[in-house]
Amino acid sequence: MPIQDWSDNIIVVDLQDDPQFTDDINALIDAIESKPNVDVLLDFSGVTFLNSSNIAKLLKLRKIMVVNHRRKLKLCGINTHVWGVFLVTGLDKIFEFADDVASGLASLQISQ
Repeated sequence: MPIQDWSDNIIVVDLQDDPQFTDDINALIDAIESKPNVDVLLDFSGVTFLNSSNIAKLLKLRKIMVVNHRRKLKLCGINTHVWGVFLVTGLDKIFEFADDVASGLASLQISQ
């Protein structure tokens, strides 16, 4: 299952390439709307490319999480090609990153 309640206030999402990426982000947004007091860790280790639709979904998710609910959103496990997309678009400056799931979870737990 790609969306997992890791604890009472942390959700971990194992993302894959489209069309699964879009479905998982949409399901996550629905879950956050019903449970707004959670932090989210997105694991990109299964993602090999990002398109403009994916970027739009990530920005929408960030707005809901960070701006509206004042919660943490971290991205981890990003490969070189996908990292290049974050750099070129400037998204590396607005998202928070971790190397892998373990360090991402640790940083979310420390910040609570």
